[in-house]
Amino acid sequence: MTNGKPLVSAIVVSYNTRDLLLDCLKAFYACSDVPAEAVVVDNASTDHSIEAVAHEFPQAKVIRQRTNLGFGRANNAGLQVAEGRFILLLNPDVTVMPGCVGRLSDFLLVRPDVGAVGPRIQRPDGSLDHAARRGFPTPAVSMFHFSGLSKAFPQSERFNRYTMGHMPATETHEIDAGTAACLLVRRAAVDRVGFFDPDYFMYGEDLDLCYRAACQGMRTIHVPEARAVHIGSLSARARFGAEREAEVVKGEMRFYAARRGARELRLFRLAAGCKFGLKAAWAAARGRRATATIYGRVLRACVAFDPSRESG
Repeated sequence: MTNGKPLVSAIVVSYNTRDLLLDCLKAFYACSDVPAEAVVVDNASTDHSIEAVAHEFPQAKVIRQRTNLGFGRANNAGLQVAEGRFILLLNPDVTVMPGCVGRLSDFLLVRPDVGAVGPRIQRPDGSLDHAARRGFPTPAVSMFHFSGLSKAFPQSERFNRYTMGHMPATETHEIDAGTAACLLVRRAAVDRVGFFDPDYFMYGEDLDLCYRAACQGMRTIHVPEARAVHIGSLSARARFGAEREAEVVKGEMRFYAARRGARELRLFRLAAGCKFGLKAAWAAARGRRATATIYGRVLRACVAFDPSRESG
Protein backbone atom coordinates (compact mmCIF):
# COMPACT_ATOMS: atom_id res chain seq x y z
CA MET A 1 0.00 0.00 0.00
CA THR A 2 1.11 3.55 -0.59
CA ASN A 3 0.34 6.86 1.08
CA GLY A 4 0.30 8.55 -2.34
CA LYS A 5 -1.67 7.70 -5.44
CA PRO A 6 -1.30 4.02 -6.36
CA LEU A 7 0.10 2.81 -9.64
CA VAL A 8 -2.05 -0.33 -9.47
CA SER A 9 -5.59 -0.81 -8.21
CA ALA A 10 -6.58 -4.43 -7.73
CA ILE A 11 -10.33 -5.04 -8.00
CA VAL A 12 -11.33 -8.26 -6.25
CA VAL A 13 -14.94 -9.40 -6.61
CA SER A 14 -15.99 -11.92 -3.98
CA TYR A 15 -19.01 -14.10 -3.37
CA ASN A 16 -18.82 -16.34 -0.30
CA THR A 17 -15.07 -16.95 -0.60
CA ARG A 18 -13.99 -15.51 2.76
CA ASP A 19 -10.88 -17.59 3.47
CA LEU A 20 -9.64 -17.49 -0.12
CA LEU A 21 -10.27 -13.76 -0.28
CA LEU A 22 -8.12 -13.19 2.81
CA ASP A 23 -5.33 -15.34 1.35
CA CYS A 24 -5.57 -13.45 -1.95
CA LEU A 25 -5.26 -10.06 -0.27
CA LYS A 26 -2.43 -11.25 1.96
CA ALA A 27 -0.42 -12.33 -1.09
CA PHE A 28 -1.30 -9.18 -3.02
CA TYR A 29 -0.14 -6.81 -0.30
CA ALA A 30 2.94 -8.89 0.49
CA CYS A 31 4.04 -9.32 -3.13
CA SER A 32 3.12 -5.97 -4.66
CA ASP A 33 6.44 -4.25 -5.33
CA VAL A 34 4.80 -1.11 -6.74
CA PRO A 35 2.44 1.43 -5.11
CA ALA A 36 -0.86 -0.44 -4.97
CA GLU A 37 -4.32 -0.49 -3.46
CA ALA A 38 -7.03 -3.15 -3.21
CA VAL A 39 -10.72 -2.60 -3.90
CA VAL A 40 -12.93 -5.42 -2.67
CA VAL A 41 -16.44 -5.66 -4.08
CA ASP A 42 -18.62 -8.13 -2.20
CA ASN A 43 -21.61 -9.54 -4.08
CA ALA A 44 -23.95 -10.00 -1.10
CA SER A 45 -21.93 -12.75 0.59
CA THR A 46 -23.32 -14.44 3.69
CA ASP A 47 -19.98 -15.69 5.08
CA HIS A 48 -18.92 -12.43 6.78
CA SER A 49 -16.31 -11.72 4.13
CA ILE A 50 -16.58 -7.95 4.49
CA GLU A 51 -16.14 -8.01 8.25
CA ALA A 52 -13.09 -10.22 7.91
CA VAL A 53 -11.52 -7.95 5.29
CA ALA A 54 -12.19 -4.85 7.40
CA HIS A 55 -10.48 -6.52 10.35
CA GLU A 56 -7.49 -8.01 8.55
CA PHE A 57 -6.94 -5.34 5.88
CA PRO A 58 -8.33 -2.00 7.05
CA GLN A 59 -6.42 -0.26 4.23
CA ALA A 60 -8.57 -2.00 1.59
CA LYS A 61 -11.46 -0.15 0.00
CA VAL A 62 -14.65 -2.15 0.43
CA ILE A 63 -17.90 -2.00 -1.52
CA ARG A 64 -20.81 -4.05 -0.22
CA GLN A 65 -23.45 -4.93 -2.82
CA ARG A 66 -26.95 -5.57 -1.51
CA THR A 67 -27.58 -8.21 -4.20
CA ASN A 68 -25.35 -10.36 -6.40
CA LEU A 69 -25.00 -8.16 -9.48
CA GLY A 70 -22.64 -10.50 -11.27
CA PHE A 71 -18.93 -10.31 -11.97
CA GLY A 72 -18.91 -7.62 -14.62
CA ARG A 73 -21.17 -5.14 -12.86
CA ALA A 74 -19.31 -5.62 -9.58
CA ASN A 75 -16.02 -4.81 -11.30
CA ASN A 76 -17.62 -1.74 -12.84
CA ALA A 77 -18.59 -0.60 -9.35
CA GLY A 78 -15.03 -1.15 -8.14
CA LEU A 79 -13.64 0.88 -11.00
CA GLN A 80 -15.54 3.92 -9.75
CA VAL A 81 -13.37 4.15 -6.63
CA ALA A 82 -10.10 2.77 -8.07
CA GLU A 83 -7.35 5.38 -8.34
CA GLY A 84 -4.59 3.43 -10.05
CA ARG A 85 -3.11 4.08 -13.46
CA PHE A 86 -3.42 0.34 -14.04
CA ILE A 87 -6.33 -1.91 -13.02
CA LEU A 88 -5.56 -5.43 -11.84
CA LEU A 89 -8.50 -7.78 -12.31
CA LEU A 90 -7.97 -10.36 -9.59
CA ASN A 91 -10.12 -13.29 -8.52
CA PRO A 92 -10.23 -14.14 -4.80
CA ASP A 93 -9.03 -17.68 -5.59
CA VAL A 94 -5.83 -16.37 -7.22
CA THR A 95 -2.50 -15.98 -5.44
CA VAL A 96 -0.02 -13.64 -7.10
CA MET A 97 3.59 -14.72 -6.78
CA PRO A 98 6.41 -12.35 -5.73
CA GLY A 99 7.22 -9.88 -8.50
CA CYS A 100 4.06 -10.61 -10.49
CA VAL A 101 2.40 -7.21 -10.12
CA GLY A 102 5.67 -5.33 -10.62
CA ARG A 103 6.61 -7.21 -13.79
CA LEU A 104 3.19 -6.69 -15.33
CA SER A 105 3.28 -2.99 -14.41
CA ASP A 106 6.78 -2.56 -15.84
CA PHE A 107 5.60 -4.01 -19.14
CA LEU A 108 2.73 -1.54 -19.44
CA LEU A 109 4.98 1.33 -18.47
CA VAL A 110 7.32 0.75 -21.43
CA ARG A 111 4.78 -0.45 -24.00
CA PRO A 112 2.15 2.22 -24.71
CA ASP A 113 0.73 0.09 -27.56
CA VAL A 114 -0.36 -2.58 -25.07
CA GLY A 115 -3.75 -2.35 -23.37
CA ALA A 116 -3.51 -5.38 -21.08
CA VAL A 117 -0.99 -7.92 -19.82
CA GLY A 118 -1.52 -11.26 -18.17
CA PRO A 119 0.82 -13.54 -16.20
CA ARG A 120 1.54 -17.22 -16.53
CA ILE A 121 -1.30 -18.73 -14.50
CA GLN A 122 -0.99 -22.21 -13.08
CA ARG A 123 -3.30 -24.51 -11.18
CA PRO A 124 -2.23 -25.73 -7.73
CA ASP A 125 -0.92 -28.95 -9.33
CA GLY A 126 1.40 -26.94 -11.59
CA SER A 127 -0.59 -27.40 -14.80
CA LEU A 128 -1.37 -24.36 -16.94
CA ASP A 129 -4.64 -22.50 -16.71
CA HIS A 130 -5.38 -22.37 -20.42
CA ALA A 131 -7.86 -19.51 -19.99
CA ALA A 132 -4.86 -17.21 -19.54
CA ARG A 133 -4.01 -17.47 -23.27
CA ARG A 134 -7.05 -17.52 -25.51
CA GLY A 135 -7.94 -16.85 -29.11
CA PHE A 136 -11.11 -14.98 -29.93
CA PRO A 137 -13.98 -17.40 -30.60
CA THR A 138 -14.98 -18.15 -34.17
CA PRO A 139 -17.13 -21.06 -35.35
CA ALA A 140 -14.04 -22.89 -36.66
CA VAL A 141 -12.04 -22.31 -33.46
CA SER A 142 -14.97 -23.49 -31.35
CA MET A 143 -15.64 -26.52 -33.55
CA PHE A 144 -12.02 -27.68 -33.34
CA HIS A 145 -12.19 -27.27 -29.56
CA PHE A 146 -15.50 -29.07 -29.16
CA SER A 147 -14.51 -31.92 -31.48
CA GLY A 148 -11.31 -32.66 -29.59
CA LEU A 149 -9.03 -31.73 -32.47
CA SER A 150 -7.46 -29.03 -30.29
CA LYS A 151 -6.36 -31.72 -27.84
CA ALA A 152 -5.23 -34.05 -30.62
CA PHE A 153 -3.08 -31.29 -32.10
CA PRO A 154 -2.25 -29.06 -29.12
CA GLN A 155 0.53 -27.12 -30.86
CA SER A 156 -1.38 -26.46 -34.07
CA GLU A 157 -2.30 -22.85 -34.84
CA ARG A 158 -5.18 -24.08 -36.99
CA PHE A 159 -6.66 -26.61 -34.59
CA ASN A 160 -5.77 -25.14 -31.19
CA ARG A 161 -6.07 -21.39 -31.47
CA TYR A 162 -8.70 -21.69 -28.72
CA THR A 163 -5.90 -21.84 -26.11
CA MET A 164 -3.09 -20.41 -28.27
CA GLY A 165 -1.30 -23.76 -28.16
CA HIS A 166 0.94 -22.82 -31.10
CA MET A 167 2.70 -20.20 -28.97
CA PRO A 168 5.26 -21.33 -26.35
CA ALA A 169 3.84 -20.72 -22.88
CA THR A 170 7.33 -19.85 -21.64
CA GLU A 171 7.77 -16.90 -24.00
CA THR A 172 6.32 -13.40 -23.99
CA HIS A 173 3.87 -13.09 -26.87
CA GLU A 174 0.69 -11.46 -28.06
CA ILE A 175 -2.61 -13.19 -27.33
CA ASP A 176 -6.16 -12.39 -28.28
CA ALA A 177 -7.46 -12.41 -24.71
CA GLY A 178 -6.38 -13.14 -21.17
CA THR A 179 -8.56 -14.06 -18.22
CA ALA A 180 -10.11 -11.68 -15.72
CA ALA A 181 -8.91 -14.06 -13.00
CA CYS A 182 -5.63 -12.12 -13.19
CA LEU A 183 -5.16 -9.44 -15.83
CA LEU A 184 -3.57 -5.99 -15.60
CA VAL A 185 -5.40 -3.45 -17.76
CA ARG A 186 -4.35 0.08 -18.61
CA ARG A 187 -6.88 2.54 -17.17
CA ALA A 188 -6.55 4.75 -20.25
CA ALA A 189 -7.61 1.77 -22.38
CA VAL A 190 -10.67 1.24 -20.18
CA ASP A 191 -11.55 4.92 -20.43
CA ARG A 192 -11.33 4.62 -24.21
CA VAL A 193 -13.29 1.41 -24.88
CA GLY A 194 -15.33 1.06 -21.70
CA PHE A 195 -15.02 -1.54 -18.97
CA PHE A 196 -17.20 -4.65 -18.63
CA ASP A 197 -20.41 -5.00 -20.61
CA PRO A 198 -23.18 -5.39 -17.97
CA ASP A 199 -25.05 -7.85 -20.19
CA TYR A 200 -22.54 -10.50 -19.09
CA PHE A 201 -23.37 -11.84 -15.63
CA MET A 202 -20.33 -14.10 -15.40
CA TYR A 203 -18.08 -15.55 -18.12
CA GLY A 204 -17.24 -13.92 -21.43
CA GLU A 205 -16.85 -10.34 -20.24
CA ASP A 206 -13.04 -10.55 -20.33
CA LEU A 207 -13.12 -11.85 -23.91
CA ASP A 208 -15.39 -8.97 -24.83
CA LEU A 209 -13.15 -6.38 -23.15
CA CYS A 210 -10.01 -7.65 -24.90
CA TYR A 211 -11.88 -7.78 -28.21
CA ARG A 212 -13.00 -4.15 -27.95
CA ALA A 213 -9.46 -3.11 -27.05
CA ALA A 214 -8.05 -5.04 -30.02
CA CYS A 215 -10.52 -3.30 -32.33
CA GLN A 216 -8.98 -0.02 -31.18
CA GLY A 217 -5.46 -1.25 -31.89
CA MET A 218 -4.52 -2.10 -28.30
CA ARG A 219 -2.72 -5.38 -27.82
CA THR A 220 -2.95 -7.99 -25.04
CA ILE A 221 0.32 -9.66 -24.05
CA HIS A 222 1.18 -12.82 -22.12
CA VAL A 223 4.14 -12.23 -19.78
CA PRO A 224 5.27 -15.60 -18.34
CA GLU A 225 7.92 -14.04 -16.08
CA ALA A 226 4.98 -12.87 -13.97
CA ARG A 227 3.25 -15.78 -12.26
CA ALA A 228 0.07 -16.51 -10.36
CA VAL A 229 -1.74 -19.59 -9.04
CA HIS A 230 -5.46 -20.05 -9.68
CA ILE A 231 -7.61 -22.57 -7.83
CA GLY A 232 -10.54 -21.89 -10.15
CA SER A 233 -14.31 -21.38 -10.34
CA LEU A 234 -15.16 -21.43 -6.64
CA SER A 235 -17.37 -18.34 -6.68
CA ALA A 236 -19.07 -19.65 -9.80
CA ARG A 237 -19.72 -23.02 -8.21
CA ALA A 238 -21.11 -21.30 -5.14
CA ARG A 239 -23.44 -19.19 -7.30
CA PHE A 240 -24.44 -21.63 -10.05
CA GLY A 241 -23.71 -25.16 -8.82
CA ALA A 242 -24.56 -27.64 -11.57
CA GLU A 243 -25.53 -24.76 -13.87
CA ARG A 244 -21.93 -23.48 -14.13
CA GLU A 245 -21.13 -25.28 -17.40
CA ALA A 246 -24.24 -23.83 -18.99
CA GLU A 247 -23.25 -20.33 -17.83
CA VAL A 248 -19.84 -20.69 -19.48
CA VAL A 249 -21.49 -21.50 -22.81
CA LYS A 250 -24.01 -18.68 -22.35
CA GLY A 251 -21.10 -16.29 -21.94
CA GLU A 252 -19.64 -17.40 -25.26
CA MET A 253 -23.03 -17.08 -26.93
CA ARG A 254 -23.34 -13.52 -25.63
CA PHE A 255 -19.94 -12.78 -27.15
CA TYR A 256 -21.04 -14.18 -30.51
CA ALA A 257 -24.30 -12.25 -30.36
CA ALA A 258 -22.53 -8.97 -29.56
CA ARG A 259 -19.41 -9.26 -31.72
CA ARG A 260 -19.80 -11.96 -34.38
CA GLY A 261 -23.33 -11.67 -35.73
CA ALA A 262 -26.33 -13.94 -36.13
CA ARG A 263 -24.80 -16.40 -38.61
CA GLU A 264 -21.75 -17.18 -36.49
CA LEU A 265 -23.92 -17.40 -33.37
CA ARG A 266 -26.09 -20.03 -35.08
CA LEU A 267 -23.00 -22.03 -36.07
CA PHE A 268 -21.64 -21.89 -32.53
CA ARG A 269 -24.97 -22.96 -31.04
CA LEU A 270 -25.10 -25.89 -33.47
CA ALA A 271 -21.55 -27.00 -32.62
CA ALA A 272 -22.05 -26.61 -28.87
CA GLY A 273 -25.46 -28.26 -28.99
CA CYS A 274 -24.09 -31.28 -30.85
CA LYS A 275 -21.18 -31.65 -28.45
CA PHE A 276 -23.16 -31.44 -25.24
CA GLY A 277 -26.12 -33.37 -26.63
CA LEU A 278 -23.83 -36.29 -27.47
CA LYS A 279 -22.09 -36.03 -24.10
CA ALA A 280 -25.45 -36.04 -22.30
CA ALA A 281 -26.58 -39.11 -24.25
CA TRP A 282 -23.31 -40.93 -23.61
CA ALA A 283 -23.40 -40.15 -19.89
CA ALA A 284 -27.02 -41.30 -19.64
CA ALA A 285 -26.18 -44.56 -21.46
CA ARG A 286 -23.45 -45.23 -18.90
CA GLY A 287 -25.77 -44.55 -16.00
CA ARG A 288 -24.10 -41.26 -14.99
CA ARG A 289 -27.29 -39.35 -14.32
CA ALA A 290 -25.79 -36.32 -12.60
CA THR A 291 -23.32 -35.78 -15.44
CA ALA A 292 -26.03 -36.30 -18.05
CA THR A 293 -28.16 -33.68 -16.29
CA ILE A 294 -25.33 -31.12 -16.38
CA TYR A 295 -24.72 -31.64 -20.10
CA GLY A 296 -28.44 -31.61 -20.74
CA ARG A 297 -28.68 -28.19 -19.15
CA VAL A 298 -25.98 -26.91 -21.49
CA LEU A 299 -27.89 -28.33 -24.46
CA ARG A 300 -31.07 -26.60 -23.32
CA ALA A 301 -29.16 -23.34 -22.91
CA CYS A 302 -27.94 -23.62 -26.51
CA VAL A 303 -31.46 -24.20 -27.78
CA ALA A 304 -33.19 -21.58 -25.64
CA PHE A 305 -30.65 -18.76 -25.90
CA ASP A 306 -32.25 -15.50 -27.02
CA PRO A 307 -29.75 -12.64 -27.44
CA SER A 308 -32.52 -10.07 -27.19
CA ARG A 309 -33.43 -11.21 -23.68
CA GLU A 310 -30.27 -12.86 -22.31
CA SER A 311 -28.39 -10.50 -19.99
CA GLY A 312 -27.22 -10.32 -16.43
